[in-house]
Amino acid sequence: LDIRSRPLEGGLSRPLTDLVSQHLGRGNQVLVFINRRGFAPTLMCHDCGWIAECRRCDARMTVHQSPPHLHCHHCNSQRPLDRCCPKCQSEDLRPLGAGTERTEEFLKERFADTTVLRIDRESMSRKRAMQEMMEVIHSAQPCILVGTQMVAKGHDIPGVTLVGVLDADIALGLPDFRSAERTAQLLCQVAGRAGRGELPGHVVLQTKQPEHYALCCASRQDLDGLL
Repeated sequence: LDIRSRPLEGGLSRPLTDLVSQHLGRGNQVLVFINRRGFAPTLMCHDCGWIAECRRCDARMTVHQSPPHLHCHHCNSQRPLDRCCPKCQSEDLRPLGAGTERTEEFLKERFADTTVLRIDRESMSRKRAMQEMMEVIHSAQPCILVGTQMVAKGHDIPGVTLVGVLDADIALGLPDFRSAERTAQLLCQVAGRAGRGELPGHVVLQTKQPEHYALCCASRQDLDGLL
């Protein structure tokens, strides 16, 4: 699904949101995969363009809301949210992009009558959290799962008939010569969460690079094509 020029809400385009509604209406479960934890991947000053960076390793800090703080997922450094820009003193600081928390928030507002479960390192840190969540999932009631790589493999969820991948191309720009291979492999693993029961699965990859060979191979489940 080419999302260039499409408006997004919580990281989801209108066509994907409509598909989520259709699958829930049939009594099925939906998995929304986003390989970014937190509320937003970037905190930026709208007036001067300053971006919150880690003071220890210079990576960009991720915005979290529960509880509110900035978190570096590279070196695990954390600090309180900035109240004003340290460069120009403006208070117009805005979170940019969507992480699991922001996507979860949107889906809870959009599908208020449906259970929305977030599965990432933060939400699963409590003892028995994963076990309790899997009990809800295996009850076969319609629900939406918002997850990171924690749900990409190793979980058999037969009720999931739709997998929507947000920013499927997010890792293609990383300084890693195997980024295309790793991206295609991860997408194939995520796609395998759909249709594991009696009903067929539907997988949607949201991307701004629909012509990229890694995404084309993943959409065909053709990892040999990467060679």
